[in-house]
Amino acid sequence: MSDPKVLIIGAGLLGTSLGLALSRQGVVPAIEDLSKANQRLAIEYGAGVKPFQEPDLVFVCVPPDFTAQAVVNQLKKYPKAIVTDVASVKAFILQEVASQVTLAELARYVGSHPMAGREKGGPGSARADLFFARPWVITPRVDNDSLAVALIRDTASRLGALPIELSVERHDSAVALVSHLPQLLSSLLAARLVAGSEEQLNLAGQGLRDTARIASSDSDLWIQIISQNAPQILPLLVDLQSDLNQLVASIANLDEVGALARVHSILDAGNRGVARIPGKHGGKFLEYQLVTVVIDDSPGALAGLLVFIGEIGVNIEDLKLEHSPGAAIGLVELQVLPESAGRLVEKLSENGWRLV
Repeated sequence: MSDPKVLIIGAGLLGTSLGLALSRQGVVPAIEDLSKANQRLAIEYGAGVKPFQEPDLVFVCVPPDFTAQAVVNQLKKYPKAIVTDVASVKAFILQEVASQVTLAELARYVGSHPMAGREKGGPGSARADLFFARPWVITPRVDNDSLAVALIRDTASRLGALPIELSVERHDSAVALVSHLPQLLSSLLAARLVAGSEEQLNLAGQGLRDTARIASSDSDLWIQIISQNAPQILPLLVDLQSDLNQLVASIANLDEVGALARVHSILDAGNRGVARIPGKHGGKFLEYQLVTVVIDDSPGALAGLLVFIGEIGVNIEDLKLEHSPGAAIGLVELQVLPESAGRLVEKLSENGWRLV
């Protein structure tokens, strides 16, 4: 079977990353954007070429508020093409598309959503490996041609993604919990910092950076996502409000019998929740051992550490880099399997690396 002719509508982060990933696989797509500057930049990056022929497969990669209309436009413009999109809310878009096309046209639309992204958008942030080992949700319907669904599934697999099929309702419920609610909580937390003093913020550590990281995401994009998936997000916020009210009441009355137990119960529930998050490659969550190394804040220091660890044959499961306030050093937090930790500590110490 020959490679499909692919057209990408939208040269932002996802569209340009998709173009780069396809091009790496030998499928050079056409790419277009209302912003000629973005389109030109994506093409210069190697994410595609200017449209020149009728496509077999169209990926709509535009902001959520414009996705449904873009899908409709492509279904009507290319009557033989399969059309999909990468928006993070599916039910709203399906409803909008269905109200504007014929049943035959609707059968050629298959919603999808790669669970991948970055805090910063635009073609300049694109990466060819953005989708690698990430879930790519496909939302097929009974009226879809099985070959159309298979084409999108095969394309996602070819890019190293992990295709998962869900209904639009199950998809929207899932992303409300694992993506949309965390974004709102991160933003609420980071908003508390606006009134913080410089003295307070100078004490910020990696824990705050971890929990506030996604608060730097595009607020204009997120208001579109939240408005489209509000029916799924609202019940989660109501449940969270109940938990927060309980926490506030317990801390305000710590002398009461059971108050500390209620606080402990909330913290313990958090432990259990974290343990349910899948580990690497979607596998079972694993407990890693932390090894912290002090390095100079200078060019090549981190690279030297990583090269050394590679030479001794220890696999790093995760890594965080934290700068020490007021000192020209960095703290590298290495997470490794428990059975590798002892050997790593031994070899690092023998070769003069400073451990915390």
